Amino acid sequence: MLSILVFAWLRLLPGGPATALLGDKATPEKIASLNSVLGLDQPIFVQYFKFLGRVVTGDFGSSLISGDTVLAEIGRAFPATIELAIAALVLAVGFGIPMGYLAARHRGRLLDNATVLTTLVGVAVPVFFFGVLLKYVFAQKLGILPPSGRQDVTIDATHITGFFTLDGLLTGELDATWDAIKHLILPAVALASIPFAVIVRITRASVLDVQQEDFVRTAESKGLTTTTIRQRHVLRNALLPVSTTIGLQTGLLLAGAVLTEKVFNWNGLGSLLAQGIERRDYPRLQALLLLAALVYVVVNILVDISYAIIDPRVRVR
Repeated sequence: MLSILVFAWLRLLPGGPATALLGDKATPEKIASLNSVLGLDQPIFVQYFKFLGRVVTGDFGSSLISGDTVLAEIGRAFPATIELAIAALVLAVGFGIPMGYLAARHRGRLLDNATVLTTLVGVAVPVFFFGVLLKYVFAQKLGILPPSGRQDVTIDATHITGFFTLDGLLTGELDATWDAIKHLILPAVALASIPFAVIVRITRASVLDVQQEDFVRTAESKGLTTTTIRQRHVLRNALLPVSTTIGLQTGLLLAGAVLTEKVFNWNGLGSLLAQGIERRDYPRLQALLLLAALVYVVVNILVDISYAIIDPRVRVR
């Protein structure tokens, strides 16, 4: 069903691959000729079943822009997106959960008000604007971090896995790893801004709800220590909705952050998607959209598994 929706939606977009590829040289005759070469002049259901037949065998076709196979393009770009997404997720979760918890513990006080204000700014400020602001301050004005790219072009690094921060460790080129980390900081912070704000707000609201539950008051009446109540009863139960939020944000990050990658010239899936939309590259877009759907399915399965780890009550016996 998803493949039908993706296939039909792409062909409803204005323009087409032939028009985008020919540009100013496009004429009705040239467009018709190129459509014939690409097989786009065939009935839509014929195109779909040919596409479906190739997908079953793992063949997503070749990019109309580069000529390379779509899977090869995704294989080159996916490590960059995974590296950026993991860094952003570590920042969002590592700072979001503690801040949300502390805000709930100090409800109505200065820390809580400051946290709520910070999350409002994080949600309201567009990622591309925040990214440009970070570049202006830390790259242009202070000059302490690189403005774009994944690694300095002057560094002759050996790339094994496509994860630049890991490749340097594997090859012993620690200078390449450090340079890759410096390039990763600004885009990771920019990309983490919205997930961080969402996680803080969900954590705060969840902790406030759990604190009012009967089992918490029962634990207090039994004389359990404050630390035990907070860790074993409050925080653990409050993490269930938080884990769902983290899963959804993870799927969004791995699907490709188009704006962040554009601002920081980060050649990942987001950049491939943006180029594909601009040039109406059907094979590339079809593969990327199906990959995004697959990522969401896998992440949701992992979230369901995490429920049983966080809360033993939901385990299947």
